[in-house]
Amino acid sequence: MKPRNLLFSLFLFYTVTTAQTTIQPGTTLSAANPGQTWSSPNNIFNLGFSQVGVSSSYTLNINYNGGVPIWTAGNATTTVDSKGSFQFLSSGSLRLINGSDAVVWDSNTARLGVTTASLDDFGNLVLKNGTLTVWSSFDIPTDTIVPNQTLSTGNLTLRWNDTIEYWNKGLNSSVDANLTSPTLGLQPTGILTIFDVAFTSGSYIVAYSNDYAEGSSRLRFLRLEKNGNLRLYSSDIGTGNTTIVWSALADQCEIFYYCGNMGICSYNESSSTPNCGCPSENFEPVDVNDSRQGCKRKVEIESCAGTATMLVLDNAKFLTYQPETLSQVYSSGISACRMMCLSQSSCIASTSLSDGTGMCYLKNSVVIIGYQNPELPSTSFVKVCGPTQPNPPPGVQIAGKSKSSRLHVWVVLVVVLITLLGLIAVEGGLWWWCCRNSPKFGSLSAQYALLEYASGAPRLTDQDVDMQQVRRAVQVSFWCIQDQPSQRPPMGKVVQMLEGIFEIENPPAPKAITEGSIHGTSIMSSNLSALSTFAPSAPTPSSSSSNQTLGVSPLPSGRKYREGIFISAAFRPKLKPVIIHTICYNTRRR
Repeated sequence: MKPRNLLFSLFLFYTVTTAQTTIQPGTTLSAANPGQTWSSPNNIFNLGFSQVGVSSSYTLNINYNGGVPIWTAGNATTTVDSKGSFQFLSSGSLRLINGSDAVVWDSNTARLGVTTASLDDFGNLVLKNGTLTVWSSFDIPTDTIVPNQTLSTGNLTLRWNDTIEYWNKGLNSSVDANLTSPTLGLQPTGILTIFDVAFTSGSYIVAYSNDYAEGSSRLRFLRLEKNGNLRLYSSDIGTGNTTIVWSALADQCEIFYYCGNMGICSYNESSSTPNCGCPSENFEPVDVNDSRQGCKRKVEIESCAGTATMLVLDNAKFLTYQPETLSQVYSSGISACRMMCLSQSSCIASTSLSDGTGMCYLKNSVVIIGYQNPELPSTSFVKVCGPTQPNPPPGVQIAGKSKSSRLHVWVVLVVVLITLLGLIAVEGGLWWWCCRNSPKFGSLSAQYALLEYASGAPRLTDQDVDMQQVRRAVQVSFWCIQDQPSQRPPMGKVVQMLEGIFEIENPPAPKAITEGSIHGTSIMSSNLSALSTFAPSAPTPSSSSSNQTLGVSPLPSGRKYREGIFISAAFRPKLKPVIIHTICYNTRRR
């Protein structure tokens, strides 16, 4: 059950001359080509197919520039497939046809002498017999009216299922009695009015849009929403965006049947859109994928194993409108309101108002619509099969979801950790299987490990160390780090010294080294005694080399940066002269 048309009879009420583009009989629009349209002369409106979401269904709409629909052939549920078409027949009829050639909508204007069709600058689709209009889309509105389109009305009302009137913008009763032909109209500036010749002022203003008189290229339109509310919208030309500028009902929860039968409408702090839920865990959703379809009892009252009881809903009320209030309103306290409903087999629910009126509403109808808000001064009761099972507080629900979320994160982390450990185990096993018997990896020792650390490069056992080259490299290094720049050799001489072309004299020990000692022992002398300290500990291919240790004494901290570079460089196997060349060059620059 959905909201029906809010107004009763319709008629065209405008006399402004408009430009029109003539459409001849035999013209066809195809759903397979949505870009094919019929346009108004000012190009502000067009008629064409629009795809419904991501489905393969299409509706035929008159659209405002930017894609805002203002009229639909048939209604919002009238669709065709991709092979459908819209035809202006030679008989004078407009016809919407599905891919199977089934007619899904017809203007029923055959044999009325229709010769042309046109879409004018106001968005009105018109069929004419010569100059006489015999049919127009303004005369058969769907859910939207635009400026220059009018509707015949008296009191402006919203009804559900043509029975429950939940909003009324009525006129003064004495004025209403004298009206002859009231019409509802929307001005381009954003004023919604009721007009009648009986009004001395010409019109009665129903509402102003909140962007009244703003934007010269802005379209306002009035739409009856699918949720049952009546709203004014505005849209700037070419944007396709719409903005709500007035609502008949500011509170969506006051709309009858918004959350369906036995549904409870409420708000949370993080959203202005209403939430729909069930009164308690004695109920379940009719459709778990659409909370607005309402709720149903898990056990019907007639099937109770024991006696029925009343579920208490604090700060809640059940919407009650005419005509059901005529025989269901009592003056009683909250306890009496509960007991009266429990004792009457026809009563389903009740609401006790705490607003000072002392009123109690009994709900005997099969449709029960609830609204819960901490600000409501009322308490409601619902008849259920005992025991009652209230919904958990919102905080408990959130905590439960948070706990579940944390558990999910832990599961993911454990899976990732196990996967990583598995990969490490597999790679370690492969390395052990391939390399455990290799002589290259089987004879590593502490000496080689220290050699790797000092030189920055891996040492394997099948490599030989050229001690003469090492000696020259160390001697050149000590020449390069002399405190006096004049004592440092030029780079050309450095290369000749490294290559053995030039004889290397014993360098004087740097001042910082000759003055320092560790454990009372001189670290280095001018005759390069330090070289003999570590030279015997250089690795050899023998098997006993793994038991040797390096005897290099620690260096004083004063020059540890430069000296550390050269000593570690001296351990690099098969050291290339270009390396020491670069080191000496950088040292000379400092």
